[in-house]
Amino acid sequence: MSTTTHTANAAQPTFTDALWERFRGYGTVQHAPAGTWLFRAGEPTCDMLLVESGTVDVLRAATADSPEAVVAHYGPRQFSGEMNLLTGQATYLDARASETAVIYRVSPTDFRRLMDTESDLSDLILRALLARRQSLRDGQGARSIEVLAGPASSPSMALRTYLDRQRLPHTWTDFDSDIGDVLAKAAGIAVEDLPAVLTSTAVIRQATPARLADVLGLSHRPISGKTLDVVVIGGGPAGLAAAVYGASEGLRTLLLDSVATGGQAATSSRIDNYLGFTSGISGSELTGRAVVQAQKFGARIATPARVVHLDTTPGRPRVHLDDGTVVDTHTILIATGARYRALPLPRWDDFEGVGIYYGATELEARVCGNAAVAVIGGANSAGQAALFLAERGGMVHLVVRGASLTVGMSSYLADRIAAHPAITVHTHTKVSAVDGDHQLRRITATTTSDGNVTTTNHDVCALFCFIGAVPATEWLTDIALDDHGFILTDSRIPPDALGPQWVQANRTPMPFETSTPAVLAAGDVRAGSMKRVAAAVGEGASAVSTVHALLTAARTWPTRRGNAGGDSS
Repeated sequence: MSTTTHTANAAQPTFTDALWERFRGYGTVQHAPAGTWLFRAGEPTCDMLLVESGTVDVLRAATADSPEAVVAHYGPRQFSGEMNLLTGQATYLDARASETAVIYRVSPTDFRRLMDTESDLSDLILRALLARRQSLRDGQGARSIEVLAGPASSPSMALRTYLDRQRLPHTWTDFDSDIGDVLAKAAGIAVEDLPAVLTSTAVIRQATPARLADVLGLSHRPISGKTLDVVVIGGGPAGLAAAVYGASEGLRTLLLDSVATGGQAATSSRIDNYLGFTSGISGSELTGRAVVQAQKFGARIATPARVVHLDTTPGRPRVHLDDGTVVDTHTILIATGARYRALPLPRWDDFEGVGIYYGATELEARVCGNAAVAVIGGANSAGQAALFLAERGGMVHLVVRGASLTVGMSSYLADRIAAHPAITVHTHTKVSAVDGDHQLRRITATTTSDGNVTTTNHDVCALFCFIGAVPATEWLTDIALDDHGFILTDSRIPPDALGPQWVQANRTPMPFETSTPAVLAAGDVRAGSMKRVAAAVGEGASAVSTVHALLTAARTWPTRRGNAGGDSS
């Protein structure tokens, strides 16, 4: 017999008597007279509220151009909350009993226990939280974070990318618009303060993803006295897979990324050959699902959080962040991936984020509209970007250094590009110059064929660069790398790179382990990896088995005994 009553509205599921009884068993009862504030925007944590009787309104505070608005209304046998219950985000809305109510408060700890132990309830809740987040992004909840921005700029693009990757409800407003003028005057914001962010509790001038994350409670918040089982550095497919498998298997797991979750994969407009997705899937959707899955199992995710140093003292590795925070952990998994190369051209840096991009997603496509663009590269990522952009209605110049697309691109992709009327393929060609005013306006392409050199200018609004891959390892010390900067692991590590700590450990490196004990690497950053999304997912998941083996072995290491760091597992 089913324990749930199905409803077409995933955001407002209904419950049988038996399921509601189990649900409210995780809460503590509270009698709330009409008008009682149940939580306010800016609180660092938030209880889930189960409404037994009466009604509760969730409200967006009044802004300079808009009165207070009801974002959600909950009655008997309904519950409050959206994805912030999983992410640990600070509250950004208010909740008030609109009439006398009896509610059950489920604390963050009890909510985590519920999600871990009640599979049918957790599935129902998760669907509701996801639906509500989308509703907030499309409705009045989006006014809870107001972004004021001027002309396109690199800081604005960085902020927009972060908000988009985190799927945060927000409204983007032009500083020079009528609404922008009202908001700017009310908050005292000038042109030099842009981009600026207005929330119900703060005004952030010259906003950055890091400053916004601090206000929203999405940056790393240390938990005193706790030593983690594994810290995953990098939020691409490999890191997310490790976070999902580690957390689902009961490991205390923290994932850190210096930009936002998704990594290079999130910049892919379409992945056609990922197992199980016959119609393809965008990189942002794939990695976005993985983020939710990891958080469902209890993984903590903090972005942006930039790691600057690893203390690899045997038996007690530590992760140092750029804000001075030190994270104690038993194991570390480096999954920082690789990034596309830039071209050494004059003014290239001037146009990064304002015409030159390293990913083609819906975000960049909206900026371009149906104007002409250029794509550089001859591998699958460049081909996918060219098709995605061409289907938006604009002309695409695909610039390839080689003689043919089939040299570095899957044949199915090369065939689709050749047949597309909006894509012009320029082989034997390189981009030799970029030009514009405050943003990119044109490129110069130089073609060399049969000893002849021709130069052509193309008017474009954007250049998408997908050439080569540089591993994100410049911050590492004392870890063996290959000649190209990729991390050597297990059997690839030369014997002379294994220091005295291996003699003390009395073993050789395990699969995915680096030249430093208890520090692992997976995905594109690892030497010898396949450099494909599916392969990165497999490596991240497989590396967790080594984490388990290291944790088991660590219980016998003398340096573990009496560890003041807290839990030992």
